[in-house]
Amino acid sequence: MRLSTTLGTALATGLGALLVAVPTGAAPSAAGAAPTTGAPAASAPDVRRAERKAARKADRYRADITWTEHGIPHIKAKDFVGLGYGSGYAAAEMSLCTLFDTLVTGRGERSRWFGPDEVYDDQVTLRATNLQVDTVVTDLHDRKVVEGLLKDETRGPGRQARQMVDGYVAGINRWVRENKVTDPACKGAAYVKPNVTTLDLWYGVYLANLLASTGVFMAEIADAAPPSPTDPGLPNLPVRAAEVDRDALLAGLGRDPERPFGSNATAVGSDNTSTGSAMILGNPHFPWRGRYHFTQQHLTIPGKYDVAGASLIGSPAVNIGFNDDVAWSHTVSTAYRFTPYEYLTPIAASPTTYLTDAGPAELDHREVEVVVKGQDGKLETVTEDVYRTDEGYVIDAPDLLMPWGLASLWAIRDANGEHLRTIDTFLDMGKAEDVQDLLRRQDRAAGMPWVNTTAADRKGQVLYADHSVVPHVTDEMAATCMTVVGRVLNEVAGLPGLDGTRAGSSCAWGADEDASRPGILGPENLPSVVTRDWVMNANDSYWTPNDEVRLEGYDAIIGCEDCTRTMRTRVVAAYVADRLAAGKKETPRSLAGHQHENRVMAAEVMREDGALDAVCESTGETEACEALAAWDGRSDKGSRGVHLFEAFVSKLPSALPVVGINTIWTTPFDPDDPFNTPAGLNTADPQVVQAMQDAIDEVRDAGVAFDARWGSLQVAGDRGAPAIPLGGGLGDSAGNANALKSYLPEENNDRYQPITYGSSHIQAIAFRKKGAPIARTILTYSQSEDPTSRFHADQTRLFSQEKWVRFAWTGKQIRKARIGVTRLR
Repeated sequence: MRLSTTLGTALATGLGALLVAVPTGAAPSAAGAAPTTGAPAASAPDVRRAERKAARKADRYRADITWTEHGIPHIKAKDFVGLGYGSGYAAAEMSLCTLFDTLVTGRGERSRWFGPDEVYDDQVTLRATNLQVDTVVTDLHDRKVVEGLLKDETRGPGRQARQMVDGYVAGINRWVRENKVTDPACKGAAYVKPNVTTLDLWYGVYLANLLASTGVFMAEIADAAPPSPTDPGLPNLPVRAAEVDRDALLAGLGRDPERPFGSNATAVGSDNTSTGSAMILGNPHFPWRGRYHFTQQHLTIPGKYDVAGASLIGSPAVNIGFNDDVAWSHTVSTAYRFTPYEYLTPIAASPTTYLTDAGPAELDHREVEVVVKGQDGKLETVTEDVYRTDEGYVIDAPDLLMPWGLASLWAIRDANGEHLRTIDTFLDMGKAEDVQDLLRRQDRAAGMPWVNTTAADRKGQVLYADHSVVPHVTDEMAATCMTVVGRVLNEVAGLPGLDGTRAGSSCAWGADEDASRPGILGPENLPSVVTRDWVMNANDSYWTPNDEVRLEGYDAIIGCEDCTRTMRTRVVAAYVADRLAAGKKETPRSLAGHQHENRVMAAEVMREDGALDAVCESTGETEACEALAAWDGRSDKGSRGVHLFEAFVSKLPSALPVVGINTIWTTPFDPDDPFNTPAGLNTADPQVVQAMQDAIDEVRDAGVAFDARWGSLQVAGDRGAPAIPLGGGLGDSAGNANALKSYLPEENNDRYQPITYGSSHIQAIAFRKKGAPIARTILTYSQSEDPTSRFHADQTRLFSQEKWVRFAWTGKQIRKARIGVTRLR
């Protein structure tokens, strides 16, 4: 039996039919269509043999899953294989279609199932056609990159991580063997088979590591080709930094402000809490569907391992969570994970010849065969080309100042492409006994791919650290190794473009004695602080973990120092600082309450001395200005006028390139006062007045009343979502900590702002000196992606009502909240 009879009621109401999102870039009909021809697909006997082998393997695994309210699985097993088994089964129960979409991507088979021309958008950094994605992924397979890392004792996963993945895959296969797929997103799809291998999953994990590096350049890698008379790769001339569109360059480097992939995290130590221990509020801003959305789970090996929280699709380990002594969250780091190398190409030689300090060398040119589905549904094989230097893939990115031209070419070295230690990192963090132990375990595995860590422990300590995977490129090395164009990249975007001619010698990445492997910065050269005060991060650099501490003297590839903070950083810092300034300590309730205060920091700053109203009055738009003046300055569901202000700040001019001057302020940024400057809205700046006029025109053209209630405009917009009203809003520019964004909405397109992005797995964890942690959580888009499930929108409604789930942690709490049990035997 798949489920015990105690889950019968739950099955009837949706738990047994929980399904997920349409694979990105594929209509349901395409996803469900089986191949009609083309032998590259595995033969039926091969498939059956793989299924029988998986079934025999799974017979050895055991796990119990207790389901509690909101469809949260509490998985108990005697070993890590069993934990993975239960985790994989639960992931398939809740997220089957997205899970298999992730596996198809990791296999390099998107073109086979969804067609080569459909665009795959992971809603974070990767946007490329299926063929472009498959070209790069197939080359990774051809070169056996993951297989090689699995054999590497230094860069590859450890025993327990392997066991977790082994069990996870077996759990997926068992679910598929025993259940019918009813979600239209992948119902009838021929790729949903119980023949998933551990290698499939490891490739999925590896691609997630590349999110902020190689994954950004999939199209530029797949389409890279030598210059020719018809495409000479021009211009490849020196360019001045002042002439570069900084926003466009950052977007092309995976830092698109229109994709608010980020997070907030605040931890308060025992000096400032009512409990005498520490507490944390974490709020990742991630997509509400697709590869990078979370599911909740609780993993227990009695007496050995006990951790709960949320995991990204395809991860058997908890990524953000807590145990009995430590809680942690993550925010996207400002550090770069890669460096571009520029190589001179001798004009008289072959276009695939490049110079090194050992003499001319030839690019590694590989032909990649990709199976694609034609418009007639038949399969065919197409051949694509990829090129590499010893450092990495060649790219052709003229819009990013890195074309493959007549005089030079560029290649990317990727630090996250050189390890497979991510699951080890998260798995080991779950064993931590305090925040120092958490950081030691993180450093030992050295697989934190692209995020900061903020943590709190029962002892009353809090931690902020950016100990992620960062290339060992010191400021001294960069200064001597940057090319002419590489200096422009560095000046505009903080990314040093290095001399590829010396990539194997004086411009090679260095090594630290305390680093777990060569090529990355070691812990002593990465920023962190442990205190009993408080710390926070909202995706600005490591420089200001609170209003007093400054972390300085680190290499610029990690981030900037003495640089402007976003309005979101300022409001996150103000939540704690303002409460402490009023003589109040943080309580478990007050810290959790900051999540829904919905202050809009930019408005608070711009309203000083009546400046915002004065700017509006300069437009002569009486009705709009009355609505803006009457606005309560927050982004609650009942607030009126939020949309006018968000439109206004979205249209304000950005800082001037390079020098960072922003004329919209009368008081410029002061590094001695980073949380209060810049300030003073410049009412005399015609650009500011024009931005207000443009905002008013935009709202009017949308047919929306100037005084419309925010909750009538901003609603859930993920697949199958009811039009649930939501508070919160625009993050960095408006200064809203409860950041929400509309990006490619799937539902409620008739609303002004259907949300598909932002606040996701939120947790407020408070420790006491004794007793269980006080755990409040909310998964904003809910546990199941199946619109027919009762767990598809239940937590979204709670989020709308500014309520929390009291996460069941102890055995007593789990028994009280239990709705059923699955015993995998």
